[in-house]
Amino acid sequence: MSLVFLRVWLLLAPVAAFYLPGVAPHEYLDNEKVEIKVNKLSSTKTQLPYDYYSLPFCRPAEVVNKMENLGEVLHGSVIKNSAYDISMGKIEFRVLCKRTLEPAEATLLHTRIRQDYRVHMIMDNLPAATKMIRELPDGQTIVMYDRGYPLGFVGSAERQGSVPGGAYLHNHLRFVLKYHKDAAFDGARIVGFEVEPLSVKHKYKGAWSDDASQLQLLTLPVGPDLPPLRVDPKGSAAEREVVYTYDVKWEPSDVKWASRWDLYLYMGDDQIHWFSIINSLAIVLLLTGIVAMIMMRTLRRDVSRYNSPEDKDDLAEESGWKLVHADVLRPPPLAAWLATTIGTGMQVLCMSFISIACAMLGFLSPANRGSMLTVSLLLFALMGVAAGYCAALAYKAFKGAQWKSLTLLTAFLFPGIVLGVMFVLNFFIWGQHSSGAVPFGTMFAVLCIWFLISFPLVWVGVWLGYRGTLKDPPVKTNMVPRVIPSQAWYLHPLFTMLIGGILPFGAVFIELYFIMSSIWLQRFYYVFGFLALVLLILIITCAEISIVMCYFQLCAEDYHWWWRAFLTSGSSGLYLFGYSIMYFHSQLEIDGFVPTLMYFTYMAVFSTLFFLVTGTIGFYSCQKFVWAIYAAIKVD
Repeated sequence: MSLVFLRVWLLLAPVAAFYLPGVAPHEYLDNEKVEIKVNKLSSTKTQLPYDYYSLPFCRPAEVVNKMENLGEVLHGSVIKNSAYDISMGKIEFRVLCKRTLEPAEATLLHTRIRQDYRVHMIMDNLPAATKMIRELPDGQTIVMYDRGYPLGFVGSAERQGSVPGGAYLHNHLRFVLKYHKDAAFDGARIVGFEVEPLSVKHKYKGAWSDDASQLQLLTLPVGPDLPPLRVDPKGSAAEREVVYTYDVKWEPSDVKWASRWDLYLYMGDDQIHWFSIINSLAIVLLLTGIVAMIMMRTLRRDVSRYNSPEDKDDLAEESGWKLVHADVLRPPPLAAWLATTIGTGMQVLCMSFISIACAMLGFLSPANRGSMLTVSLLLFALMGVAAGYCAALAYKAFKGAQWKSLTLLTAFLFPGIVLGVMFVLNFFIWGQHSSGAVPFGTMFAVLCIWFLISFPLVWVGVWLGYRGTLKDPPVKTNMVPRVIPSQAWYLHPLFTMLIGGILPFGAVFIELYFIMSSIWLQRFYYVFGFLALVLLILIITCAEISIVMCYFQLCAEDYHWWWRAFLTSGSSGLYLFGYSIMYFHSQLEIDGFVPTLMYFTYMAVFSTLFFLVTGTIGFYSCQKFVWAIYAAIKVD
């Protein structure tokens, strides 16, 4: 058991070491060694990461794995040392190694190039990036970074010296390293890590020699005008020969160390982003004001009419929400399942609130790789207290008695479904030999977090909720349920669900585009201030649409509002999944069965979590609303 706790602690230990950009810089002295670490290979076409050394690259004398936190492991990162030898301020050209590819290696390399794989490296905790120059509509140009560098390119008529359709390897890397000096400190701080990849068919005079002083390369200086290196699995041994080289350039920069991540986090379409958020906020606030005005005027009239002694005789022949006062608090069917769903929704909502707040404060910087996922998983486990407490209060309001079943359902139902689905999906990823497959040791650590942290906290939450006190109900419930009259077609549960999910999804779908692009197109997302604002918009829209639909339902004398309150706003999860289908066909170029399965499995999980969060907001809003309106009327 002690080994289990040790493994869990080692995986979660990096969580405590939050990285704040600008807090712990490293000053390099002249000729001091600067280490380059290699990370993973990734592609937007396959979404399957691979180990850097799964391809025939040059290896150091001893390959050493770097420590990774839980989030990095789940992301598929495999950080290792490299054979690159770089010293601070030293401009040089070096030959890394020569390799004659086996046909199988050449075939694999050819496949990865055609799949648009990119290579990721790390220097001084900065990811390698390729520089892009973008021209704005006003004629100004801006510099943007794209993560990693392309493994190679597919030949075309526009590429000089290439054969259309052929695969060409970037075997020469030009490292453009930017540094900042200041009188306040000694040495220099690295503020930029740019890579300019080139494909060069190196030639040399005489026999090959590993001694650089005796090797005479004929392809110097290296430039884009040289013939590229084609990867042909069917070629001869001489044609499969690859010479890996690199050169280093050091450039001074005015960028300070605390601002070196700005180019990585810059979002090129920030104007559209601002406009969309402000537009959504204005529309939502306008709708909220209109709905609130209508509801207040209508409710004030209803309450005054119901409480008026002169109109009591007339009310006997009328319909309205007061007539179901003796049934409105009647417990719903499947009360334990509804309470479990509400508890899990509150668990995810609390986790989201705290994660976004930590990210806004800078504790979850992208410089601390995997921190967002690690902290989110840990918070989800810790928020088991909130899940158990809210589930117990709801179950107590439903007059439930199966408390052990409620505890087990809350702790294991939705987390168990998600982990079971991910476990099955992991076998498919393993079959592709991808580093994205979660090792059994990590799976075991996640299970330990679930059983040893989350489940006990859920039990504590249920115990606290069971001992908690509920507000006195505003009305009493009759023994015999009232007959519900026939309902109009537009009050059918399915129709109200479909209508109720439109507004919450419509208020946030533009921000969802940016979030999905950061996930599936491998871009940085760090506008958590916007995300907090979107979450506020989501809460407002879910509350207002659920209350309006609940009011219409009660006016039609249908008192089965518990489940409907949850499903009305929760149906926005269906729209999210529908949007993911459209996004898949319009924005992505994913190839293969396993990558497609991965995409739709993850989006189904995200849509389910979105369903739980929005449904929980709708439920609590309607509960407050029902308590308020029935407490305002006089019941004989």
